[in-house]
Amino acid sequence: MGKSRRMVSMGLAGAALALAFAPAGPAQAAGGHPQAGPHGTHGAPHWELKDSGTDARFRGLAAVSRDAAWVAGTKGTVLRTSDGGSHWRNVSPPGAGGLEFRDIEAFDSKRAVVLAIGEGDASRVFRTDDGGVTWTESFRNPDPKAFYDCLTFFDARHGLAMSDPVDGKYRILSTRDGGRSWEVLPGDGMPAAQEGEAGFAASGQCLVSAGPRDVWLATGGAARARVLHSSDRGLTWRATDAPIPAGDPARGVFGLAFRDRTHGIAVGGDYRADQASTRASATSSDGGRTWAASAAPVPAYRSGVTWLPHSRTSALAVGPTGTDLTLDAGRTWRTVDTGSYDTADCTRDGACWASGEKGRVARLER
Repeated sequence: MGKSRRMVSMGLAGAALALAFAPAGPAQAAGGHPQAGPHGTHGAPHWELKDSGTDARFRGLAAVSRDAAWVAGTKGTVLRTSDGGSHWRNVSPPGAGGLEFRDIEAFDSKRAVVLAIGEGDASRVFRTDDGGVTWTESFRNPDPKAFYDCLTFFDARHGLAMSDPVDGKYRILSTRDGGRSWEVLPGDGMPAAQEGEAGFAASGQCLVSAGPRDVWLATGGAARARVLHSSDRGLTWRATDAPIPAGDPARGVFGLAFRDRTHGIAVGGDYRADQASTRASATSSDGGRTWAASAAPVPAYRSGVTWLPHSRTSALAVGPTGTDLTLDAGRTWRTVDTGSYDTADCTRDGACWASGEKGRVARLER
């Protein structure tokens, strides 16, 4: 009974957050006096920047709760907060200053797994069980042709990491002990990659999971952008074209979010600032078997996307030029903030976090 009450309370909190974002009606607009801030409107939900104390770019983000979050980024930097972002502790792995961390997955405020990207042995995985006081390197890529981009976990034990194609197929790394050890899965069930196809290590969301066995992989850089889906923890995959434009190494699907094994959102576009990103978002209601372009897509390149807590229809997309909100499961979007973020993540207790360039980390406030 206690758990049921907590779930109802969290669900109401998520619904209230979505409603607070909704456009005001004529009477509300006439009676209200919002004060516009540099990146939003005070009084409405808005990103509140937290001082991270660094200029690292944080493309890796793991939101644990309203109080706890991890970020990972350039110069081998990993930070952790346990007080809602008021203070950040530098818990970077020793000797990692030359690595580029692009993804981090946290099980709680003490246990996390972080991925460094790059060719050959630059791709590495580290795990901590004590809040970053100590780290263990659990994987160092031995193959000079592999380049790992993202990782995801189904639960506290089972997870995957993905590499750009090696010998014509994406390579999948698997763990069954929470990231303490890894093995390369057989490639028999992986479809052939297109020429020039790759994942984008832009937000830690090019490989995402929902439930105990389903996982999706986002691609770009080739003639067609695709989303690959596996329902058996990465053993076999099915590829589906996405309507987000590709045809160039800078274009494709950059981020995915699934609120369950059926309903998903894809965002992307062209990451070059001088290039337009039309039709840069899409939705799926059948587990990624088919994708439909958003009727009113995000207005520019977006690298990250996250569902609002306990909502069936509301999500946020982020990128260098702003944050967009959908209230209809990704079919239409409107911009609600103009600050630069690379990725976003929400938690079961109703909190949402975002991170990006120049040490920017923010929490959604109401």
